[in-house]
Amino acid sequence: MWYNHISDKLNAGDEIMGLIDILIIVAVVVVALVVGLYFLNRWASKRMSNQQDVMNKNRQPASIFVIDKKRDKAANVHLPKVVMDNLPRTAKLMKMYFIKAKIGPQIMTLMCDKNIFLGLQPKKNYQVELAGIYIISAKGVKSQAQLKAIAKDKRKQAKLEARKS
Repeated sequence: MWYNHISDKLNAGDEIMGLIDILIIVAVVVVALVVGLYFLNRWASKRMSNQQDVMNKNRQPASIFVIDKKRDKAANVHLPKVVMDNLPRTAKLMKMYFIKAKIGPQIMTLMCDKNIFLGLQPKKNYQVELAGIYIISAKGVKSQAQLKAIAKDKRKQAKLEARKS
């Protein structure tokens, strides 16, 4: 009889020890993930700063006429073979922003980031800075916040004119 009481206490202790073991394992995994993400972030930021330096060294002003723009995968856009070979696998699979533009007598497909993509309108001329086929910046392009503010003002004006009529 007395040994049943002792064995019940031991079983309860084993359950607590099992729970503590699981918590320790989870804590070790979380710490390992945080450390891994920290070093991955440091590596990515160094690589990004190196790429930014290269882009700044190779920047050239150009005047372009935007023919068309679209967001698509790099495989669906006709990019030069050299560019496709140098793209990382992840970039080949994800959708990016492309602009088809006329630069002088030549028609090219250019890449850009979202803010520039949203600011450029088709069938217009723009002064841009290019680094290879990447548009770094564009003069006279409004940011997304400015475009939203303009659209909001136009809606207000339309409402006021509708009330006056």
